[in-house]
Amino acid sequence: MSNTPILLDGKALSKEIEESLKKRVTNIIRQTGVVPVLATVLVGNDPSSEVYVKMKGNACERVGMKSLRIHLPEETTTGQLLAEIDKLNDDDSVCGILLQHPVPGHINERECFDRIAVHKDVDGVTCTGFGRIAMGEPAFGSATPEGIMKLIRHYDLPVAGKHAVVVGRSPILGKPVAMMLLNENATVTICHSKTQKLPELVKGADIVVGAVGKPEFIKADWIRDNAIVIDAGYHAGGIGDVEISKVKDRAMAYTPVPGGVGPMTIATLIMQTVESAEILLNSKALYPLEVDNETKEVEEVSALL
Repeated sequence: MSNTPILLDGKALSKEIEESLKKRVTNIIRQTGVVPVLATVLVGNDPSSEVYVKMKGNACERVGMKSLRIHLPEETTTGQLLAEIDKLNDDDSVCGILLQHPVPGHINERECFDRIAVHKDVDGVTCTGFGRIAMGEPAFGSATPEGIMKLIRHYDLPVAGKHAVVVGRSPILGKPVAMMLLNENATVTICHSKTQKLPELVKGADIVVGAVGKPEFIKADWIRDNAIVIDAGYHAGGIGDVEISKVKDRAMAYTPVPGGVGPMTIATLIMQTVESAEILLNSKALYPLEVDNETKEVEEVSALL
């Protein structure tokens, strides 16, 4: 392998994915007359969440899907949010459901996540989906971790037999990406706020995943030469969880911030919505929906229906 570090360009790859999705959405509409819909649910008025929901809606439009935006007031109760999710679960026009994280503190977020029907859980947030991923069974992966894995596969980076250190254990990022790396035969260490001797553990890693949510928390001098560095953080000023600028010149491969993991999260969400649409609409069609060969995962995930 070349000694020149590989920039893992999530922005470029996400554009390639969107181009392929346009064709698939056109195929769905041509054969069924139905435009796939992603429902996004936002509770409250968090400015960052509003921006993220808008970005996801714009991505839907770029590939020819519809975005159903549901904006609920800050005072929405857990019961009211559950009722809204139930409506979306029962709506045959909705192929995917996204509940924007975080919800206001008085809402039981986990209960609401788990109310999403697993076959519409295109953001990969349910316990059932996580359990299936952990067991190597078909499911829609949590969007950011699955986006990371798509980047790794696209650039054909070595994973099997490598030591991966994931810094962070959130249920929608750290834990699922650790399980996905394990499924690809990496040896995985998960680090968190109670981990002792963190720098030494990171120094032993062939693959470092920054998923801690703290600006430049992972220092460049913790990371060995020729490591693969995946930075899943994004903070004010365009910095991530890793001191990328100080380590990128001696890495085997690295994700830029911005332009690395972030675009892949949205691309993965949209791709999984299209996959869900192909499954759901095919199950209701009078004749089989033609799906091209690149969507083998669609056939596997269809077992969830």
